[in-house]
Amino acid sequence: MRRYQDVAIRTAHLVCPEADADDAVQDAFLKAYAALSRFRDGAPLRPWLLRIVTNEARNRRRAAGRRQGLALRAAAASGVGPLGPTDPGPEGAVMAAETHAELLAAISSLRDDDREILGARFLLDLSEAETAETLGVPRGTVKSRTSRAIGRLRETLVAAGGGSDR
Repeated sequence: MRRYQDVAIRTAHLVCPEADADDAVQDAFLKAYAALSRFRDGAPLRPWLLRIVTNEARNRRRAAGRRQGLALRAAAASGVGPLGPTDPGPEGAVMAAETHAELLAAISSLRDDDREILGARFLLDLSEAETAETLGVPRGTVKSRTSRAIGRLRETLVAAGGGSDR
């Protein structure tokens, strides 16, 4: 658990809201422990474990989306406006000026599939094979999704004025 905890937490943070990521990792480790008898001998442990983490984080992301939708419908029914501020505020403007923050913001604005594939390949530094195993997709799909996600990320950065022809 100690050996894979950092990469598991980073994986969960890429997939689900920050508040749920730590819980997702904890639940994933419990599920992995319970499923150890079904683990194939000789197979790499890291991709198997990260797939469990990814699935648990996806489940939590979906549940959070359902809760948010329910809260928005309840607020609309009661006549209350949208929940929380939609404007990032001055802190967000300062952070957007930094290249690192700009890139992370662009990544977070991408579709879930794009965020997962880019996060696994470049932020977690997983190989194509590990990414395929972690996300539960064929290796060729990793290549094509990575290429398309990079293209969309580039478009997002250019549209935000933060990129040129990189």
